[in-house]
Amino acid sequence: MSQTRRLAAILAADVVGYSRLMGADEEGTHERLKAHLRELIDPKIAEHRGRIVKNTGDGLLAEFSSVVDAVRCAVEIQRGMVEREPKVPEDRQIRFRIGINVGDVIVEEHDIFGDGVNIAARLEALAEPLRLGHRPRPLSATGSPTPLRISASRASGTSRGRFASVRGTLKAEPTCRRRTRHQP
Repeated sequence: MSQTRRLAAILAADVVGYSRLMGADEEGTHERLKAHLRELIDPKIAEHRGRIVKNTGDGLLAEFSSVVDAVRCAVEIQRGMVEREPKVPEDRQIRFRIGINVGDVIVEEHDIFGDGVNIAARLEALAEPLRLGHRPRPLSATGSPTPLRISASRASGTSRGRFASVRGTLKAEPTCRRRTRHQP
């Protein structure tokens, strides 16, 4: 039996402290999360040409054909979450951890599987709230590093072993080095 496989950028997101939030205010937390998904997250994923593979109750798995689109989407989601719920006490705000990985996945109609997905989930688990866990230099389909610069407006990136995390209010931009001739 032949399996459908493809290279994809996988975004895994999870609500920080979801059980605690649900224990404190089950209905309110559920309604606020649905609003965040409907008003911010789902539109951002669509805007960046991604597709939601599945919702997991307190998180989601999304697939992108471009790692740049996945990172831009994640950054805009984290930035948007900072701006939402300004009147909600900090310990009751909904915050996400997000992990992104580029990898080969097995594709089924309503799901994706494989190490690419597992690594994205592990990176998400390592990320701190309002941060993005990713491999420091994702590889392109050719195996060469994808040129990507992440710049912070209020915080700087940090490195942890082979993973890096970056804080919420970021701007991800593709970089392109142009070769120029030096004139004598």
